[in-house]
Amino acid sequence: MRTRNFGRVAALSAALLFGGATAATTATAATAPPSEVYAEVTAADIADPGAVITDSPAELAAARTASQAIAWYSSRTGSTAYQGYCEKAARLSWNRVTHHASAIEHWQSSDGARHTTGTPPKGAFVFWNISAYGHVGIADGSGGVWATSVGGAIGHAKQSYFGSYLGWKPGNGN
Repeated sequence: MRTRNFGRVAALSAALLFGGATAATTATAATAPPSEVYAEVTAADIADPGAVITDSPAELAAARTASQAIAWYSSRTGSTAYQGYCEKAARLSWNRVTHHASAIEHWQSSDGARHTTGTPPKGAFVFWNISAYGHVGIADGSGGVWATSVGGAIGHAKQSYFGSYLGWKPGNGN
């Protein structure tokens, strides 16, 4: 029984790289006894929705948090540099690898579960159907959003600022 559980822990540890873990650590995790596993997965790790799950140290280093995505917008308050490029701004705020041609394409894609009810959590992508290309911003978690086109520039507004709300998808750096 102990061997069977160790195999599960080792496999899970090998699949998850948390801060400070390396590829060598996960190789060690697959062969070492539990006392020598450097990136031991705990119940707190699994319960933490902010835990970063990734396949490579490079992706781990590039991943952002919801607070960092919001800070990206906040630091650009008043900028008109992204007018007409809301999807690009949302992608850059999360330092995303995945690109979508427009906000509406992002909304319609299989890139994340669509939610049409409830308050979008902090860092979630929030979508509106205000043009053929749609519109996207980032939720503040309290019913507000950071987006382009708030008074003609990047700004913070209530979620209802833009009409034709579609819903939200979890924010991420995929």
